[in-house]
Amino acid sequence: MNQTYPIQHSTPTHRRAWWLLLAALILTVAVYWPGLSGGFLFDDYPNIVDNHGVQPQDAHFSSLVGAALSSPASEFKRPLASLSFAVNYLITGLDPYWMKLTNLVLHLLNGLLVFLLTKILLQCVGLSSTTETRSQTMESAAQRSAGVTAALVSAGWMLLPINLTGVLYVVQRMESMANLFVLLGLLGYVAGRKRMLGLDQPANVHADSPSWRSPSGYLICTLSITAPTVVGILAKETAVMLPLYALLVEWAIFGFRPSPPVSMHRASPSDRRPPRHDRRVVFLFLLALVVPMTVGVAWLLPGVLRAENWASRDFTLGTRLLSEARIIVDYIVWTLLPTPDALSFYHDDFQISTGLLKPWTTLASIVALAALLALAIWLRQRQPLAALGIALFLGCQLLTGTILPLELIYEHRNYFASFGLLLTVIPWLTAPSSVWYRKTGLTSADAQNYENNRWAFARLPMALPRYALLTGLLLCWAALTAITAYAWGNPLRLAEDLASRAPQSPRAEYELGRTYIIYSHYDRSSPFTELAYPPLERAAKLPDSSILPEQALIFMNSRMHLPLKDAWWDSMVIKLKARKPGVQDESSLAALTQCAREQRCALPEQRMVQVFLAALAHPEPSARLLATYGDYAWNVLNDHDLGLRMIKEAVSAQPIEPAYQITLIRMLAAQGEKIEAEAAIKRLEALNIGGRLDTSLSGLRALPGLQ
Repeated sequence: MNQTYPIQHSTPTHRRAWWLLLAALILTVAVYWPGLSGGFLFDDYPNIVDNHGVQPQDAHFSSLVGAALSSPASEFKRPLASLSFAVNYLITGLDPYWMKLTNLVLHLLNGLLVFLLTKILLQCVGLSSTTETRSQTMESAAQRSAGVTAALVSAGWMLLPINLTGVLYVVQRMESMANLFVLLGLLGYVAGRKRMLGLDQPANVHADSPSWRSPSGYLICTLSITAPTVVGILAKETAVMLPLYALLVEWAIFGFRPSPPVSMHRASPSDRRPPRHDRRVVFLFLLALVVPMTVGVAWLLPGVLRAENWASRDFTLGTRLLSEARIIVDYIVWTLLPTPDALSFYHDDFQISTGLLKPWTTLASIVALAALLALAIWLRQRQPLAALGIALFLGCQLLTGTILPLELIYEHRNYFASFGLLLTVIPWLTAPSSVWYRKTGLTSADAQNYENNRWAFARLPMALPRYALLTGLLLCWAALTAITAYAWGNPLRLAEDLASRAPQSPRAEYELGRTYIIYSHYDRSSPFTELAYPPLERAAKLPDSSILPEQALIFMNSRMHLPLKDAWWDSMVIKLKARKPGVQDESSLAALTQCAREQRCALPEQRMVQVFLAALAHPEPSARLLATYGDYAWNVLNDHDLGLRMIKEAVSAQPIEPAYQITLIRMLAAQGEKIEAEAAIKRLEALNIGGRLDTSLSGLRALPGLQ
């Protein structure tokens, strides 16, 4: 290997990479543009449309603080994401177009960060671990290939169909915004480690140069995995995974190496020993990952192990873990080889695993995941970037695909995980027909001619078929995303499309019927009125469906002054008795209560009470359910004692929710309970963070019963 290769100037290729990235950004905008005109969907309603907290009337500090802390999606409130919804509302009102456009801008920014992160990772892999073996030829080759490959990874990631919900599903700005900080943190960490190891220095700078020993690299690493994690969590809790991702980068790419060793040419054979781990890096991960993870698991486990927390689900902890093995394998297929039927948005028709062979694909999936993990370990020394990609994909599933009692499947959970898969696949598909590679397992005899034995020149087979496969994948991804985005551009078109993709999904059928109701405008003569019944009745009969379909049928007929079938009420009671009410069940009861309170629906009181009692029959009912029944009892039944008792229980169940406290104070004032109301006001004042409740408190103090 004494042959030398001429150094090629990297500027044209560098420009080519940026032009390719620009083309990918433009194509992404073109693909997503038809979908921006669509409406809100599913969880957009409780988080944005029906959440008046993110619809402030002004931009005063107290209003913005109230908006930031108004999310019902999580106990941590996700204030940064909620604040962004509030800013959208202040500028353009409750218009989904501008909210989706904001999401698209975030997606493009994330695509840029994916490009930069991939490029710097490719450069780190392409450079030797010790600077004295980095010839200018090798460095130039690494620089030349990294940009184009990174641009293709970024293009593929931005166009992946599985990432569409992170853009057009408005509420999942939480996911894309959180990953903006994750990508920033990883980019900073890799840049810091490059500086610590001297890999950011030109090849002609000597290994023993003092400029390599700057402590700023370690500071950059520390700040990059702490500050973005904290800020990202304010958008969504998934940002907590950043330190783990950084650890996987360290494991695959840097190997915990300390600063560069002395020159191999001038060192004695006894000095040529593998470098020890950098203790500063080990300490950083102990402090930023191991300690918080231990505390977090200790905090989560008691709740996870409580059977009551799984009562509203149709799976247990054991069946969830079995099912997630199949789901994670599905995610791999849906990412790389997606089909319209697979990417159906609603996945409540998924068959839960009840044993290793029920269905048999459960055991097969567990074996496949174990093999994938073993492959990542085997590839670490041979193809570190591929190993890192697999590790990032699997690591991403640890939060949402293991012990937490979350819903089983959501496509947006792969917004970051899909990057890991592309990091594994695309660099291999784009590899040139011949490359430099670093030898491993060198013997002591090799050290006599270290420079020549350290590197080898290899030819990779089937370059043209690999390039053709990559081109085909990119075209398929772009086409399917474009087709799906077009469907998302119109609520009716989307509802019909999703129902056709998942005909056994109760949610998809319900959403189709609900959309027909909206288009009917509650007009008996509208053709959409008759179209609404079949999908709603199908949804009501499908296994494990919530009471949403029955609620929609009752709501529609009541608004149109049509008869209400007893079968609809009976079905709701049976479902609510069979299992603890979930979020959709609670939303259904809240919608019926609001309709009755506003006198738009004439609902039989006896039936409504029967439904509420069935829902409340389970242990530890939620604060929302208690408050909803209190609302119905107070405003519809005129049973003020029952209403007051229910809202007191709601406050006791969730004392940090101001809405329940406010309702309680109003009820107490109306009942003339001045002393108790004043005590409740003091408790509410303790929740007045940043003055967000100033307006509410002023209004409460002015109530007639408190003068």
